[in-house]
Amino acid sequence: MITTGAMPDIEQDLAEIVPFWGNLDLSQRAFLAQRSRRMKFDAGSHVQGAGAGCAGVVFVRSGCLRAFMLSDQGREVTLFYVQPGECCVLAASCILPMITFDIALDAAEDSDLLIVDSQAFGTVSQENIHAEAFTYRQATERFSDCMWVMQQVLFMGLDTRLAIWLLDEVARSGSKTIYATHDEIARHLGSAREAVGRMLKYFAREGLVELARGSVELIDVKRLRLLTT
Repeated sequence: MITTGAMPDIEQDLAEIVPFWGNLDLSQRAFLAQRSRRMKFDAGSHVQGAGAGCAGVVFVRSGCLRAFMLSDQGREVTLFYVQPGECCVLAASCILPMITFDIALDAAEDSDLLIVDSQAFGTVSQENIHAEAFTYRQATERFSDCMWVMQQVLFMGLDTRLAIWLLDEVARSGSKTIYATHDEIARHLGSAREAVGRMLKYFAREGLVELARGSVELIDVKRLRLLTT
């Protein structure tokens, strides 16, 4: 659902969430405001990428986005989350020509987004050194997140990767109960559902977690952390 507001409203939204807004001149601010829009997505909705094209540079006002890669065979792997106040220029590969891979975004929660047209954002980044620095700093930080995930996929066993994911989810949500099916966890890890199911059952037998339909509760966080070292 798109929420359309008057230009001053969009400018206020941009001023609150774009770190380099104060370093833009009036014409650059007006240019971005004219090419920005508010959008709301329900949890589970697809935002951009994975064949849906580049919606633009997405800033999260509230909610949370999941950034992931999708293989030709339909297998997914979660790369990182975009939290309130953050953005993901790496998913807007249309403004970074050196990025040759496609990162998709889904709404992990009901999300209120501010989306800036990619061409407009790219134009301002070329004109304004503060916008350019922000763009490349964001890209570098997110690329580091991607490399951490690739390191896990290439060099770590499923037990370690699953333990890391469970601990990260607890840290992100603040709850020791994670509401996700085996299939959803497998999608996050880029693994097979059967393999994840077997590993979760092993964790349960070892007293690390307790399994229920559609949820995993962490029982022994200390021993799970030992698996990640």
